[in-house]
Amino acid sequence: MRMYDLIEKKKQGEALTKEEISFMIGGYVNGEIPDYQMSAMLMAICFKGMETQELTNLTLTMAHSGDMVDLSPIHGIKVDKHSTGGVGDKTTLVVAPTVAACGVKVAKMSGRGLGHTGGTVDKLESIPGFVTALDEEAFFEAVNKIGVSVIGQTGNLAPADKKLYALRDTTATVKSVPLIAASIMSKKLAAGSDCILLDVTTGSGAFIKDFEEAVILAQTMVNIGEGAGRRTVALITNMDTPLGSAIGNISEVKEVVELLKGDGPEDLKTVCLHLAANMLYLAEKGTMEECMTQVKNTLESGASYQKFLELVETQRGDSSYIEDTEKFEKAEFHYDVKAPAAGYITHMNTEQCGIASVVLGAGRETKESEIDFTAGIQIHKKTGDYVTKDDIIATLYSSSDVGFPTAADMLARAYEIGNEKPEEEKLILARVTKDGVERF
Repeated sequence: MRMYDLIEKKKQGEALTKEEISFMIGGYVNGEIPDYQMSAMLMAICFKGMETQELTNLTLTMAHSGDMVDLSPIHGIKVDKHSTGGVGDKTTLVVAPTVAACGVKVAKMSGRGLGHTGGTVDKLESIPGFVTALDEEAFFEAVNKIGVSVIGQTGNLAPADKKLYALRDTTATVKSVPLIAASIMSKKLAAGSDCILLDVTTGSGAFIKDFEEAVILAQTMVNIGEGAGRRTVALITNMDTPLGSAIGNISEVKEVVELLKGDGPEDLKTVCLHLAANMLYLAEKGTMEECMTQVKNTLESGASYQKFLELVETQRGDSSYIEDTEKFEKAEFHYDVKAPAAGYITHMNTEQCGIASVVLGAGRETKESEIDFTAGIQIHKKTGDYVTKDDIIATLYSSSDVGFPTAADMLARAYEIGNEKPEEEKLILARVTKDGVERF
């Protein structure tokens, strides 16, 4: 078998066999197939696509290229959640303890932020003492004891994806539905959960900005998950405005605590309820209506908050910061961004908001960048709000004032102001299952 022949085959639009995919991925991970040949294959996939079974085989082969986490020592059904990324997306910190408080196990491996999107691990590590690098035994013990644990991804989880993504990033082959789906699902399948809920974001703050393209990606990933024997559902959620009002690690944790204590922004609450209810549904805890009632009751009763405290304490975090969020370190500098004119906010470029937070130090420009946990943005006015000239629309925070001019200009330009109030947009746009697409 030769890689040259496989490239030619895919170039002609033919499907690769399971054996051919195994040869290709194994050879690339082992260094026997060079970057230039794999680059040609990735480009051929971008142009010709992949058939459903072919893509499932690719994803499973990538998943099996490294460690396959065996969650069998954890009792009961395990449900995982993955978001394709967004700005102000702190849903895992609400959803994971809520689902656990409803009696479903959540053994979650999360990532760090890169680019304009934040990472769950970074948010948790902004809580003093919180440890996200648990060994397997401690991870299993935590989930069996309290029903939930959130850790960083292991170093050898789907190594084929790490190599392929680095190559895609430099060869203009990132934006390909089959390759995005295989990248996400190979890690989810390797992580070992029985059921997978996918939060596929779309809009100006998402990587997939077009709704119909997001639906196609969601369908593709659901098909892969179901084909691999995992119950899988995807929600298409709106990321055309930042989720909640806080962008930045400490500020997002504080907003989560507000929500868990019965306050917090309604848009964040709505999305979290839908995500949590669907996770319960996947775990066969009832109909969608029954599952929604369960998560609402759990959140409103304070059980979600108590479970979050347990999560923090179990992973060695200082829970006194959760009980009194005023204890968190505060940014040394702040800067108010004002509205340039009166009118309704008709649109926000959410990606620009995320990039502005990175400029302040809340995110990473490279994988090696250090994060300023105090840095971030507090959004005071969002799409649909009326503002007068010089109203404060957002406040910037950072341990240094160096980035304020750039971030403030970027954020001001992210807002569009007009004379007419825009129509209110839905937060949950569609639900995708193996049976089809339900649009809302």
